[in-house]
Amino acid sequence: MNPESTPAWLALLELQSGIVSRGQALRHGLDDDLIENRLRSGRWRAVHRGTYATFSGQLSREAVLWAAVLRAGSGAALSHQTAAELHGLTGDRSEVIHLTVPLGRHPEPIRGAVVHRSGRIAAATHPVHLPPRTRVEETVIDLTQSAASFDEAYDWVCRAVSGRLTTAARLRAALDARPKVRWRTGLTVALAEAGSGLHSILERRYVREVEVPHGLPAATRQARTAQFPRSRYVDNLYAEAGLAVELDGQVAHGIEQRRADMRRDNAHAAAGIVTLRYSWADVTERPCAVAMQIAEVMASRGVPVSLRPCSLTCPVPARRRRRPS
Repeated sequence: MNPESTPAWLALLELQSGIVSRGQALRHGLDDDLIENRLRSGRWRAVHRGTYATFSGQLSREAVLWAAVLRAGSGAALSHQTAAELHGLTGDRSEVIHLTVPLGRHPEPIRGAVVHRSGRIAAATHPVHLPPRTRVEETVIDLTQSAASFDEAYDWVCRAVSGRLTTAARLRAALDARPKVRWRTGLTVALAEAGSGLHSILERRYVREVEVPHGLPAATRQARTAQFPRSRYVDNLYAEAGLAVELDGQVAHGIEQRRADMRRDNAHAAAGIVTLRYSWADVTERPCAVAMQIAEVMASRGVPVSLRPCSLTCPVPARRRRRPS
């Protein structure tokens, strides 16, 4: 029987987007002469040494990833930015393919790829998803460790939790499983914040630079509001005052997003909820003015707030202490 027509061989090609390793071909009954013949005739072509595309034409993204994993050898998995791409943590395609192999293995350089090493890659690899990749929790922790700043690391945590790709508890378990972690204390706090509803760096900055230092009451994060015709959520809700504070991290939103925001604000207004919107610049450059405006709106709605200055230069008036009589 022709080994290239067996159900097992055809299933392998379908599973791996038409990419096979030399070892796989030999195990399925093809011999060296047949492999070389396919390469000479152009029916196959080498993608990497010992890794072949069994078709002509352009390789799909999945085929490119399979070729890199197979070239890296047994136990290898896609990781870091490449795994983030596959999990939906980012919409960007990584310029280079990131792979992690078992500690102690040193595969030859792979064109277009960066190879990492880990002593726990077997436990970190997702048991089902193909091509092999690290679990979403492991991917997030990997990305926090390669981040250029803590804010970037925090952003990866927020993306995973706010995108409902995992939970803060699962990320904490993945963090605890690693003996050496950069920014462990900060990441532990970040996971606690993500679990309480903070879903972006801007939301974190709002709490730490506007709300807490000026004595505003704690808002409900990611609060569910009007339920008809569908549920709506706001970044921060001061329910007693009927005030929603939305934080827009994007410098400019597309027209569809602006329309969605307008419809949501209108629905909230109909339900008696006033909406204030602030940008990154508002929160980071004018936090005191933001706090005073929020307090003013709350007071106008029957919920007075006694603000406190956040610093000696803060424009919020300091509270006067009563002199003992």
